[in-house]
Amino acid sequence: MTSRFDRSLLRLGLLLAGLLGSAAPALADLRMCNTTGSRVGVAIGYRDAQGWVTEGWWNIAPRGCETLLRGTLAARFYYVHAIDYDKGGEWTGKSIMCTRNKEFTIRGIEDCLARGYDRSGFFEVDTGEQKSWTIQLTDSTPGATPPRP
Repeated sequence: MTSRFDRSLLRLGLLLAGLLGSAAPALADLRMCNTTGSRVGVAIGYRDAQGWVTEGWWNIAPRGCETLLRGTLAARFYYVHAIDYDKGGEWTGKSIMCTRNKEFTIRGIEDCLARGYDRSGFFEVDTGEQKSWTIQLTDSTPGATPPRP
């Protein structure tokens, strides 16, 4: 969850790097861009050296982007569950993982309800083993349910 202050510092740093002509190394991150006109909440799931983990929530402004994971990607497949805060509806999929209503990091995807978590569907993103990846969340992203009236 990036603060407005952190984003301002990042923008200032990028501006200074451009003005000074320095060649900064390419960032290797997992990013999410929200191309919709709504505010969205995003949770992700992935497998690391210790097993499955789910994390959330990142709040992404309309037509905004956020870095979800920093550094070189450790997995080929990542999983996304997102909620449209303004119109209702969600982006979901067939992969069931654990979530909760407030900020979370959850180890393991089994027995979600018995452990006091919710079960949510996530859609799969294949990064093709790239070191960096940006996911574009659109109104027509696979798994999206139509907004509620």
